[in-house]
Amino acid sequence: MDDELDWPFDQSPRTAAMTVRAVIEGAPILRVSHDEDDDGWQFLDGAPVEMEHAAVIGMAEALRLDPGLRELADLAPGWIARRSNPSEPWIREPQPETGS
Repeated sequence: MDDELDWPFDQSPRTAAMTVRAVIEGAPILRVSHDEDDDGWQFLDGAPVEMEHAAVIGMAEALRLDPGLRELADLAPGWIARRSNPSEPWIREPQPETGS
């Protein structure tokens, strides 16, 4: 993305986000998390995350892989968005509480 004036997210296009190798290799992004604790983003394929498959991606690269992520730029910290496939609409909901 060349035009930072049209950038939809509140973080820089160069900000690191979490993903998995499958997304980098072409799997669709089906789950997005905007983390409350650090304001970070995760762009995932919807499968259970295994740490050995975790990867870092720039926000601009995530948007390049899936321009539809622009719809989620206003996703509040502490919320997730999910869909069953790329042709389905995003469903937004608060992140589930994790037990201690």
